[in-house]
Amino acid sequence: MAIQMNHLHTYVWKRTELPISALRGGGRFQLKTDLGRRIRVKAESAGARQLIQSGIVRPVVAKDAAMAMSSDGYKLLDIRPSWEREKARVAGSLHVPLFVQDMDNSPLTLLKKWVHFGYIGLWTGQNFTMLNPDFIQQVEAIVPDKKTKLLVACGEGLRSMMAVSKLYNGGYKNLGWLAGGFNRSVDGNFPDTEGPEKLQYATIGGVSYYFFQLLVLLQAVDKNSN
Repeated sequence: MAIQMNHLHTYVWKRTELPISALRGGGRFQLKTDLGRRIRVKAESAGARQLIQSGIVRPVVAKDAAMAMSSDGYKLLDIRPSWEREKARVAGSLHVPLFVQDMDNSPLTLLKKWVHFGYIGLWTGQNFTMLNPDFIQQVEAIVPDKKTKLLVACGEGLRSMMAVSKLYNGGYKNLGWLAGGFNRSVDGNFPDTEGPEKLQYATIGGVSYYFFQLLVLLQAVDKNSN
């Protein structure tokens, strides 16, 4: 099955870029740290793309995920942050977040948090995050057998690409990737879900969530009037 992978690594790279204003002042050490993180993100996403295209990591679309778990023995590993998972999740899935909320309150980080809120957080409801430094260790704690088949999933498929690369380098070789993430799923793809929202809408938050709810309401009214 051909999976369109072009420009995904470029998109992930751009999402990690810092605003120019955040680079001024006395934050040279932090700048080097952030630049190093961006380079690692780009390298990991490119590495995951190669693993998927070569067939080492199996791409699985949402409609085939239930079969992969029930018949092929994959365990679903949800790597979304907790605030997305609380909205909707697959019952029985494993959970280790790849990104966690950044609790650092240094002046430079506070500035970046403010810029993030203005450009992203207010609209999407997403918190300012950092890579989970204990990701592999936390996966090892719940999946000690590295021969276990893991189907790695997130909301849109980008973060799970990074997680796949980390897991592969950490010794997990039987990996699947949920292509397009939960956002590409439809009702019934995962027969047993939990949470107040639909799985495919769990990444929607902030102001955009209320626009989405209004759109759903208008569609329902239009359908009932016809």
